[in-house]
Formats: sequence, structure tokens, C-alpha cells
Amino acid sequence: MRAVLMAGGSGTRLRPLTCDLPKPMVPILNRPIAEHIINLLKRHQITEIIATLHYLPDVMRDYFQDGGDFGVQMTYAVEEDQPLGTAGCVKNIAELLDETFLVISGDSITDFDLTEAIKFHKQKKSKATLVLTRVPNPVEFGVVITDENHRIRRFLEKPSTSEIFSDTVNTGTYILEPEVLQYLPANQETDFSKDLFPLLLEKNEPMYGYIASGYWCDVGHLDAYREAQYDGLQQKVKLDFAYSEQSPGLWIGQNTHIDSTAKIEAPALIGSNCRIGPRVHIEPGTAIGDNVTIGADANLKRPIIWNGAIIGEEASLRACVIGRGTRVDRRSQVLEGAVVGSLSTVGEESQISPQVRVWPSKQIESGATLNINLIWGQTAHRNLFGQRGVSGLANIDITPEFAVKLGAAYGSTLKPGSQVTISRDQRSISRMVSRALIAGLMSVGINVQNLEATAIPVARAVVPTLAVSGGIHVRVHPDRSDHILIEFFDRKGINISKSIEKKIEGAYFKEDLRRVQIPEIGNVNYPSQVIDIYSTSFEKHLNIKAIHNSGSKVVIDYVYAVSGAVLPQLLAKFGCDAVVLNASLNQQGLSAAEREALLNQLGHVVEALKANFGVQVSANGEMLILVDEAGTPIRGELLTSLMVSMTLTANPRATVVVPVHSSSAVEQIARRHDAKVIRTKANPTALMEASQSNPNVVMGGSGEMGFIFPQLHPGFDAMFCIAKMMEMLTVSERSLAQIRADLPRVYHKSYTVRCPWTAKGALMRHLVETHPAEHLELVDGVKICNYHDDSWVLILPDAGEPLVHIFANSNDRDWVDETLREYRTRVQSFVEQEEGVEEFKVAMV
Repeated sequence: MRAVLMAGGSGTRLRPLTCDLPKPMVPILNRPIAEHIINLLKRHQITEIIATLHYLPDVMRDYFQDGGDFGVQMTYAVEEDQPLGTAGCVKNIAELLDETFLVISGDSITDFDLTEAIKFHKQKKSKATLVLTRVPNPVEFGVVITDENHRIRRFLEKPSTSEIFSDTVNTGTYILEPEVLQYLPANQETDFSKDLFPLLLEKNEPMYGYIASGYWCDVGHLDAYREAQYDGLQQKVKLDFAYSEQSPGLWIGQNTHIDSTAKIEAPALIGSNCRIGPRVHIEPGTAIGDNVTIGADANLKRPIIWNGAIIGEEASLRACVIGRGTRVDRRSQVLEGAVVGSLSTVGEESQISPQVRVWPSKQIESGATLNINLIWGQTAHRNLFGQRGVSGLANIDITPEFAVKLGAAYGSTLKPGSQVTISRDQRSISRMVSRALIAGLMSVGINVQNLEATAIPVARAVVPTLAVSGGIHVRVHPDRSDHILIEFFDRKGINISKSIEKKIEGAYFKEDLRRVQIPEIGNVNYPSQVIDIYSTSFEKHLNIKAIHNSGSKVVIDYVYAVSGAVLPQLLAKFGCDAVVLNASLNQQGLSAAEREALLNQLGHVVEALKANFGVQVSANGEMLILVDEAGTPIRGELLTSLMVSMTLTANPRATVVVPVHSSSAVEQIARRHDAKVIRTKANPTALMEASQSNPNVVMGGSGEMGFIFPQLHPGFDAMFCIAKMMEMLTVSERSLAQIRADLPRVYHKSYTVRCPWTAKGALMRHLVETHPAEHLELVDGVKICNYHDDSWVLILPDAGEPLVHIFANSNDRDWVDETLREYRTRVQSFVEQEEGVEEFKVAMV
């Protein structure tokens, strides 16, 4: 027997799931609905299948092809010009149907006994047998009434509540004799329920209803789609699962890694090649597709996640549907009944409200709350460059293909034949990305000086000596261990300016990429003596004699992320004792909790060895946290003040550069030494540029970004900072604890408030308009100052997220607490007011 699989439906009520898929190809438990139907037919020895197609026909043809891989023989009939309806499309292939055949809908999930239905058809000598089932609420279906002999007496298509005369409905599965097709006109749109069956009834042809027992669900709308998944998992319907059952009610595909701390409750289905992170909680009813990544601490309550999706850390999904290749970033919430179309991005800490539908390829801004369907518009191009270079999820945002294009875009802004350095940390992911960048640079005629695995201070220091046009450094992001950070330097080793960033972005998004002929393809060279160049400069700017005579002992913790332990070699030259901890390489970045544990360990080692101090080096040689001789950590604002105090003690009447949000302790220390303080925007490039361009600058930076010694090179350098500290401690004959005790006592606190991108400009304007101009500083954000006592509050918009940071600073602790509370309330009230205006505008539209 042959079967006709009606698979031409566009599935309008299932949108956005069917925007780029025909309805029969929508997955249920990681298999298309049509595949479940084919498996049902095969179980009943029906292996010759003709699929009638109309909407996106190639999707189904490409998937099933000739059917050989599925144990059946597939042929296809495409309604090219116009839809022919359920009966018209079968009439269209009448020449292929020369004996009893079965018609089955391509958008339902069922386990009916088709063998029994066919036997019933033949026993009754029926011309048309409709497979019927009983449902509690038949309003959405075609109701059929039969007599005591099961002969059909009446039809009513989708009745109103008052018209319901039976709970027996048409399931869209029919067993037909070929002669009934003679009643249908050729090449016209006709329907079985509206046209053919009423006509057969009128002609008194024998037509019967077989009332099937078993499961049937018409996947006609999104609620039914979810219910079919849940019923399948609970085995209310007999389906062939794509994966083996690992334990009762838990199906898992091949090559899937589940962290030992993850909690999975049956029934659940997890596809192949998935990665389930630490402490993930998967509740019963969850279906996860192939190639899905679930970040640490995510909470999944019955979501349906399609292939290739990426779910971020601490994300919360509630009985929703996440489309193919969609990203739900960390701490986002997608609530019950919501559907996010394929290839969309749900930004960090955003929320999609219940029942909201998002069409494919949309981008939900970080921190946003979406209360209405998002249908129109394209994906917004995000800026490539953030606060400090290009960053994104490793091998998800920052992929080899992305890096090739980025390298080509950067190279296209330079003259052909220019030279560029490229360096990286020692991790495999950074090697992969740097090689892809090199390929892109070479393709546009740029020559590469490959420094390979190199600490970032070394890479910056050698850029001017190699006479290159700029440099690129690739590393795991210092603050987010699952992200890659790509930084671009100019010919001095300073991070490139905003104008150059815009040029690179323009070339990337417009695909304005230069392509050169084979003879002009760039070359790759591997410069030697890179460490020697750095070492020479390093020694030149230190008081070697003081360090040599100090007999200092220092403990250095590289936190498993070292790129060439240069510092111990240099310190050994000066006769210093450097004890190195955790200098082996870990391919995975450490979490904040793991780094804290190592810092605690470092404190114990410093105490035990009676070392002068300890230091935890991070960010590939840029950043550091100090530990004093008592094992107490010194970081953040305290570290900034300590370094400023030591540097200005050694260099009175000099200049230091700090970011706008640093504590006013810096000014108080500077006054003691008749020194000058320059404050810059709160980004690394601004600090580097100010440290280079202003006269008499001896140090720049802060505890949270690192410290710059402009006489050495323009970037942050934890290694030189350690050696310089040893020199200054020796010359001043003081310990870190003594210097720390002498620092000004200033209270400095911060708080972060969510603020949509659309409200940031209005918020800043509001703050400027509501404060006297003489109290304002607008270096970066809005700073409201009281010049008499160094008290101030700073409202600083975040460069990369929909957030604003509020900093309060004073010698008076109560003032700081009260001011922080006041401005937090002000900002939150303003944001709520702005969001109310936006919602009103949307409602008006």
C-alpha cells in the first residue's frame, strides 16, 4: 500500500517556528513531525510514501531525500503554482494511486493502529474510510457523526459551541479507493472535508468512520506543540526516540558531556554533542536538541530547545521554545509560553514575558523586558568594539570565520605591504583565533610578525622597536573566563583610537575588504630576541643597585595562566628570590571563586616564607593583586592609593594619571608631595593616551585595570610594577603594611543600576540640568563635586551593558551611604519613568 503524506502546510499558527520551516519539519523530541509519521507508517509495513509539498519544499526533500536512510521509499509532488488544498494535491498525483491508498496529515503526532484501520476499510468494502478519534473539546476540529454500523451520516467542519453534536472528530487520516478521485476536478483547489466527502455522502458512496483508540495531537498551535513534546516524554504516545534511554525516562545522545554537579530530573531528553555545565538544573519535561550548550547554574523548567542553541550562565527558561541557533545570554529569563525564533539573541539579564513571540534573527537588548511580539526589523548590528577591544563568547561569537573576517577588515584599513604584530596567551583557543586573524591579514596583503605566546606587556613593549603599523593581542578575557578578548594596538603600543575602531567596523560590516593577487599575499615572520628587547628596557628603567641590595623575597602566583614567566628570570639577575606558584597552564579560565581560593593560598605562603610581599598576576601580565607580609590582600582602590603613594614618595612634584572614578585619596596623597593628578575617562585607551601625552607622568592606572609606567612602554605591566615596588620599598626602607597604615582614610562605594540604552542619554541630560554647573565635572559620565572636602558622586554609564554605575566618595562614611541611596533612587525612578513613556508610545502605535 502507498501512503500520501500531506506536507504542504505553512503552519501560520505555529509562527515564528515555521518562518523558515514547513510545518511537518518542526521537531518533536528532536525529530521532525514528518519523521514520526514515517516511522508510524513503517511500523505498519507502509514503505512507499508520496509527500505533497508546497511551502519551502526543499527543506523536506533535502532531509529525507529518497527515504533510503529512513527505511522507506520517498517520492515528492510539489504544488508549484498554487496551493491545491488537501484533496487537490492528491488528485494531482492520481496516476500514482492505482490501488487502495492511505492519506495522512503531516502535522499531527499519533500512534493509531493503521493496520486495524485498513482491515476495517476492507471489511466494510468502503470507498473512503476516515480515521476518527474522540476529543474532549471538538471546537477546533471537523466533527463527524456515524450510525451504529459506523457509516458516516453527517459532517460539520469546525463547529461553534452550540453546533457540537458529537465528540468524534476527523484526524486527517483517510483510507481511500482510487476511484473516489474521479469526483474531483483537475488543477483546482479542493478539500477533502469541504468538497470530496460531502459529495461522496450526497452520491451515497459507502463511506465509513473508523474510531481509533490511541494518542492523537493535531500540532496546530504553539500550546499543542509544547503539549505534544511533554506527552512524548511521558510516553503517552508511542514514538521512536532518536537516542538511547540512559535511565528510566532519560534519553541522551552521543558525545554529550554533563557536568557531575548538574541535576537532571526525568523525563528529559538531551541531544548529541551537548555540553551541560556545572550546577545546571533540568526539570522534568525538558527537551534539548543537538549541539546545545547550557552554561553553569542555568535553570530549565520544561523548555523545548532546538539544535545549536546556546544558553548562558544562570539563565532561566520556563516552558518556552528556543529556536535553532538562538542565544540566550546569562541571567536572562524566557517565561512560560514564550517562543524565540531561530538565530535570535536574547541579551544578558533581559526578560521575555509569557506568551511573547520573537521572530527569527532578532536581537533583544541586554537588560530589556519584552512584553509584546517582536516581528519587524532586522538584527541590530552590535558594535564590534567594546570598552577594550573586541570580545565575545569563545568559539561562539569569536569563531575562526569571524576572526578571519576581522583580520581582513583591520588589514584593509592599512596600506598593502604594512607590517602588524600578533601575539596571544598560551591557551589553545587563543592560538586558533590568532591563526585565523593571521589568515585574514595575509589575504589583504599585510605582513605579520608573529610573536606567538607572549605576555601582553612584552607585546606592547616591542611594537615600537619592530617599526610596525600596529599590533593585535588575543587572550582569554580577564574578567570572563568563557570569553575571548582581541585588542588592537597602534604603532606606539597604545590601544587604537575610537576613529580607527570605527574604520575597522565599517570595513567589517560593509564587507569592504581588499583582496590581493597571489604575489601580494602577506608573509609571516617570527621575530627573535623579543624577550631580550623587553628585558633591556626593563633593566634600563629600574634602580638595579637598590633591588640587588634589597635581598627581597617575593611570591608570584600566575593563576595557571602564565605566558612566559619572564619576571623570575629577571629578578634572579638582580639577586632576588622569586617563588613561583601555579605557573602551569590551564586551558580553562578560573572562576572568581577559584581565583579567591588561590589568593587565600598565596597569603598563607607569604606568611610561611616570611616574604616581603606576594602578588597574584592575571590578565596575561597586565593586572595584579598584592598580598602584604601579613598575608592580607591589597586590591582595588586601596591598591591604587598604595601605588600612588609609593610612586610620588619616590618622585615628588610629578604627575599621576587615574580614571575618573578612582578614590579622592589620590588627590590627598598628591597634595602631600606637591604633585599633580590627571583624571581620564574610565577606559584603558584613555589612560594610556593621557600617560603618554602629558609631561612628567610617572605612573598611570588603577588597581582594577593595572598600572602604566610610561617611560617603559604605554601599556599596563604587572611585571614591571612588581620590580618597581621592590625598588621603592628598598629605597624608602618601609614595608607595605607601614605604607598602608599611612594612607588617607577615604570611604568609596559603588552601586550598579539597570538602565536601558535608550534611557542613558536622557538620564545624563537630566542630571546635568538638575545640578549647578559649577559643581559638575563631565570627564566621563556626570560627576557632582563638593570641592571643599573631596566629596563627590559619579554616575557613569557602562560602555558595554545597559547599566549605570554610581560611585560615592567622601571622608564621611554616613555621607557616602546616604548619597548612594539617594542617587540610586533617583536613577531608578528616572528609568522607570522613561520606560513608562516608551510603553505608552508603543501602545499608541
